Amino acid sequence: MRIDAVTNYQRIRRQQIMREAEGYLDLIIAFSDQWPLDEKLRDCLARRALDALQSLPTCTGQRANILYLTGQAYRAMERYREAIPPLESAAVLEPDNLLIWLALGWCYKRTSRLDLAIQSLEKGCKASPDEAIVHYNLACYWSLAGKTKRAVRYLSKSFDIDASYRELVANESDFDPIRDQPDFQSLTGAIV
Repeated sequence: MRIDAVTNYQRIRRQQIMREAEGYLDLIIAFSDQWPLDEKLRDCLARRALDALQSLPTCTGQRANILYLTGQAYRAMERYREAIPPLESAAVLEPDNLLIWLALGWCYKRTSRLDLAIQSLEKGCKASPDEAIVHYNLACYWSLAGKTKRAVRYLSKSFDIDASYRELVANESDFDPIRDQPDFQSLTGAIV
């Protein structure tokens, strides 16, 4: 009976630590579009998340989530190169987790590895083909690569899945390289 109580306590404690780390990251991300945090506060919260995650045993059954959250903490601090290894490890453990592939794509793009960003999102698209965000992001990355037809194909698919993505195109600088292309204008209804 005593061993069961200790095991139960350890499981509950691991869950608490995971929630703590997630909470710090939520504080950073929740309203970042409208009210980004001061860099020092943002980094302090991300370091707290990392500290919490590092206190967890490496053999826990939630290893992929720990690695993903670790990558997200580095990503929040804009330390993209450091975010990549834990995210890659998480992707090996959970290859069907779209959030991991999106985070990897984000980091690869910001480390000037657009080829790997595209590869990551292609894998994410295979894992979750009905998610508009992965098609939209692939359209952005293919646009940056100067591949209009591929960008338009993915953008069209994102619109088919969720028409609200149309509203994002006008302010998305990733589409600047192909904005004047007829295929892109035809899809988006853009006027030159």
